[in-house]
Amino acid sequence: MTAAQTNHSLADHVRALREHFDSVILPMWMGQGFNDAAGLPYESLDAATGAPLAPVRYRAMACARQLYVFSQAPGAAAGQHADRLFESLRRVFRDDAQGGWRYSVDADARPLDETQDLYTHAFVVLACAAYFQRSRQADARKLMLATASTIEARFKTRDGLYHAALSPDFSQPLRPPAQNPMMHLTEAYLAAAQVAEPALFAQHLRSLAQAISQFFVHAPTQCISEALQGTADNRLEPGHQFEWLSLVHGAAEVFDGLDLVESLPRAVLWSRQHGVDVAGPGVLASLDESGAVIDGTRRIWAQTEYLRALAVLGDRSALASGLADFRARFLHDGGWFECLDASGAVVRADMPSTSPYHLATCLAALPGVV
Repeated sequence: MTAAQTNHSLADHVRALREHFDSVILPMWMGQGFNDAAGLPYESLDAATGAPLAPVRYRAMACARQLYVFSQAPGAAAGQHADRLFESLRRVFRDDAQGGWRYSVDADARPLDETQDLYTHAFVVLACAAYFQRSRQADARKLMLATASTIEARFKTRDGLYHAALSPDFSQPLRPPAQNPMMHLTEAYLAAAQVAEPALFAQHLRSLAQAISQFFVHAPTQCISEALQGTADNRLEPGHQFEWLSLVHGAAEVFDGLDLVESLPRAVLWSRQHGVDVAGPGVLASLDESGAVIDGTRRIWAQTEYLRALAVLGDRSALASGLADFRARFLHDGGWFECLDASGAVVRADMPSTSPYHLATCLAALPGVV
């Protein structure tokens, strides 16, 4: 295929993906995916019918991801939906007594799990930053800064890492530092720096990046492992290498001169060689440190992060073919398929409310390549 043909094909696929997102996915979550009585997005919809699955819980993280999506989406209706999501996030999940965020509420919106969870706090920071940029509502910026302050005061360890979870009163660590919540904290602080205290957030980000390099980078592959290096049965997720690359590449001035800038391109190269089935349904879920497959499931989020990284790298040929394969395998007229197996068969028959966030971040990286 010539360069001109590649560009034309790429432009067509980007337009089609954006049209699907705008005309199918966003209306779905403003309509049947939203519980008007509770003021919260349902956790998941049936992939075949689009009907909400009976709620067992609602998570703050899921609400925050939806707030991020609708804060970024164009149009007055999306803006109004973001307004409602922000109010619900604050009303339902804010733990005023402790100054943090409860992890979940039950089907009647009563407190269920009050664990102080770093992943949740990170997404609150991200969502409030995005919502403030959309609405200019001072309360969003205030809540963003208060949550970041709580993270630094309560979750941070002496070696520059962050506990993954603490007890409801913040007094006891429940889970040790882990890659995924700290990656999303990186994403959240990058967004926060766009609306407040850029020098302070840059300081936090550089410290976090150095700690990741010291404690999580697997030297032979240069990949960032899911658990601390030395943890038994550790795993590498190709999708997370792609996600880290996009975050660090997009803020070169913040991370300039750090080891992570040098290691991530090598991690991505290794992940493309060992963790992407270009002839099949795409990016594998996880590998061990030798490159052997631990989990061969193809999750939609990992595919979107691969496409996002290809856009960041400017690999138009791989991006065009990857988008074509993604649209053919993972999208359908009523939404998307969340997980496929190695043969391309659907292995998860619901559409979680958390996945549109990954489609949104992928789409945000695509316009510059067309």
